[in-house]
Amino acid sequence: MPPRLNLFSACRALTSRAFAQRPPPLGPAVLARGMADLTPPPRPSTGFTSPANEEALGKLRLIEYGLTPADVSTEGHKYGLPDLPLQRDRNAKHRYDDVINQITKLLMRDGKLAKAQRDMALILKYLRTSPPPRLDPARPLLPGAPPAAHLPLDPITYLGLAIDSVAPLVKLRGFHKMAGGGKALEVPIPLRVRQRRRIAFQWILGVVTKKVSKGSGRTMFPHRLAEEIVAVVEGRSAVWDRRTQLHKAGTTNRANLNNMKVRRML
Repeated sequence: MPPRLNLFSACRALTSRAFAQRPPPLGPAVLARGMADLTPPPRPSTGFTSPANEEALGKLRLIEYGLTPADVSTEGHKYGLPDLPLQRDRNAKHRYDDVINQITKLLMRDGKLAKAQRDMALILKYLRTSPPPRLDPARPLLPGAPPAAHLPLDPITYLGLAIDSVAPLVKLRGFHKMAGGGKALEVPIPLRVRQRRRIAFQWILGVVTKKVSKGSGRTMFPHRLAEEIVAVVEGRSAVWDRRTQLHKAGTTNRANLNNMKVRRML
């Protein structure tokens, strides 16, 4: 009697035979060994240098800084030693320009001097990278000012020239109940250099704060302030009108200086 055909056992035998013919999978050790055979050999270490090479590299660094390697005074110093005896005005607290120092302090808010210095650096960078201004003959700058093409080459002079050109010469001081009828008598008073610069920069700040910002970020305020300084030099800023009005009022009230009471108080 022939055996009965079992379909399940036949399929099972074929499946086991198919799995038996598969190659065994490669393990991680075999793969790592194969990758190691493909990688190039390691290069020899170059961390050690001879003393002669170190001395030569040091001389090259001095030449890069603009110093002479043969100079004895530069031995062990990056920028060399200062000339002795030191001058009286050589002080670490006065190493910046007077205009930069004063304007930076006026920019400072809540005692954050580092932020004010960063804003001043961005302002000077904008003035240095901006094109030469187009001067307005109707609103001339200070006498002896450099040409417009030279201003971006020296941003500190650029900033100082803009502030000093628009700074007022006088201010109006009111003397209470001296004009009659309880009114104050306005008298023009001359200003010192630091006072003139402070008032001029406060006017510029007032114009800048009223303008709408073109974007967001901590660099937008220095850019707006630098743009207003360029507008002052080109004669497009509203600060010029304010200065003209103050000088006209001072010229009108200069006769009040002859008042005897005012003379005694001055």
